[in-house]
Amino acid sequence: MIPYASWRLRHQYATLPPYFYAAVCAAPVCAPRWVLFNDELAVDLGLDPTSFREEALPLFAGNACLVGSRPLAQAYAGHQFGHFAILGDGRALLLGEHTLPSGVLVDVHLKGSGRTPYSRGGDGRAVIGPMVREYVISEAMHALGIPTTRSLAVVATGELVYREAPLPGAILTRIASSHMRVGTFQFARHHEDADAVRRLADFAIARHDPHLSEEPDRYALFLRAVIQRQAALIAQWQALGFVHGVMNTDNITISGQTIDYGPCAFLDRYDPDTVFSSIDAYGRYAFCNQRDIGRWNVARFAECLLPLLHDHPQTARTYAQDAVDAYSSSFQEHWLRLMRHKLGLFDEADPADALLIDRLLEWMHTHRADYTNTFVALTTGHHDALCTSKHDVAWHADWQRRVHRQARPMQWIQARMQEINPCIIPRNHFVQEAIDAAESGDMDKTHRLLALLKNPYAYTKEQEAYADVPDRPYRTFCGT
Repeated sequence: MIPYASWRLRHQYATLPPYFYAAVCAAPVCAPRWVLFNDELAVDLGLDPTSFREEALPLFAGNACLVGSRPLAQAYAGHQFGHFAILGDGRALLLGEHTLPSGVLVDVHLKGSGRTPYSRGGDGRAVIGPMVREYVISEAMHALGIPTTRSLAVVATGELVYREAPLPGAILTRIASSHMRVGTFQFARHHEDADAVRRLADFAIARHDPHLSEEPDRYALFLRAVIQRQAALIAQWQALGFVHGVMNTDNITISGQTIDYGPCAFLDRYDPDTVFSSIDAYGRYAFCNQRDIGRWNVARFAECLLPLLHDHPQTARTYAQDAVDAYSSSFQEHWLRLMRHKLGLFDEADPADALLIDRLLEWMHTHRADYTNTFVALTTGHHDALCTSKHDVAWHADWQRRVHRQARPMQWIQARMQEINPCIIPRNHFVQEAIDAAESGDMDKTHRLLALLKNPYAYTKEQEAYADVPDRPYRTFCGT
């Protein structure tokens, strides 16, 4: 046991009914060492990075527990590629909820810390490549302004993990607003325990929507809040060309944060049917399907809350259907606003703006244009490459006329466009290069990439080298 020191841990999740979790300790490892440590996040958490590193290594390796700690693995269910299954944290532990200087609680979570009762035959371990990948992409998402879990640290275990070949083991420390998922509510509903669903909903409301706690219709309002958060989140994914890759309901958070960075990637050449995941054979989670899958997922969440919405079943279903129906209009509102801003349109929306956006996306698809670089070209004024035919020239002329209708100087418009169009994203091939080097013990490429991703809207010379588009399609794996 080690003392709390600068930690301010609570254990509120353990107050839920016992079948929501299993008490379990991490499995010790033989030779832990730091691979990555997020000093800036540590400061945000109210910790002193220097002294904290000294005490945190055995904790984040699973070789020590905090005094009074109650680590647990969370149980949940989920629709995986459309098929319902009972799941749970098979290789992860919730150490507790840390109190930020603002008083807000965040989860401290280990990933790759050993077997739990939910491991389903797995070894409960993780390897260094996917953990570095989650660290890099989650921190890039944060810098891009997309709600996301954060990565505090990666620790090498000094042990081999056996997959297709022996690989160096690692444990990720993840920080999240919470780890409650749509699948957590599905788990409660599956047990046909209305009281457990109510307790979980009250717990989630107190954590994420405390202003609703005293409202008589708080469950209906909570449902709408979760749906609105998902609509806004997925609209951001679409606007920035992010493909999550595994939008199972156990990967959909109640908080509205992006979670699980397994088979995810950003678009290079624009193709709405893009699938990066090697296991998504039928394209269920393709880029073009993310909006509709989001609606499907929140519908599953609404089903879980039906017993809480109204005593009369038909009235409850009407409330739920209305809330789910609001998802599509909310998504479209968020997406259209973001895409208008990406094109430099900051005045009152014109009904023709949506067509202007669609025409650009059609051009990008036809010409296999890079998604991010196209908007960078529009932002910087280097958009001659967009004019390769009479059709393209017509679009370009229509776009310029639309932009200049605004009572704003072009310099102001371009500055605003730069705030929403990143010049650098965690491109798949550069992330893979960093991972390959990290697996060999060389972290220089990872640190260099992280430094450039920290400010994706900076438009620096150093970032330009990361605009190269790979020649071949990319595939990612769930990575355990």
